[in-house]
Amino acid sequence: MKALFEKYKSGLIQKLKFGMSSIVATLTDYVLFFLLVEFKEGILAVFWGNMISASVGMLINFILQKRYVFELKRNVYLVFGMSVLVSLGGVVLGSFIIDLLVKKIALFEEYKIAAKLVATGLIFFYNFYLKRFAFEKRLPGQRKEEEHEA
Repeated sequence: MKALFEKYKSGLIQKLKFGMSSIVATLTDYVLFFLLVEFKEGILAVFWGNMISASVGMLINFILQKRYVFELKRNVYLVFGMSVLVSLGGVVLGSFIIDLLVKKIALFEEYKIAAKLVATGLIFFYNFYLKRFAFEKRLPGQRKEEEHEA
């Protein structure tokens, strides 16, 4: 069991750091979403409120991931562009999931923030593996020591 843990320790630690940076960015995203969409009947529709709040969260997440999570192995501007594309894909996907849940399930119509929570969980691994590729040129399932062989 210990050998198995040691084998996956680096990846586990990286996912935990990614999770922590995601929590900070997600909390920002959720607070802004709440203020834009739900607080005092909201000022924006669910889709656009999520697009704005998630975009702010995305920028915060990039800064934290660059500093604490991933080893930068590409030009920072290229990584930023790739990261933005991955994040925007996640934002759009998440926005559609939220919109679908709110329109189809009464519970989520009343508690939109719960729909956002479900969408966030669904796109976590999409974001992790595509961002790791953007920063580190590593594909899913590829360990750090294998990256030089690829």
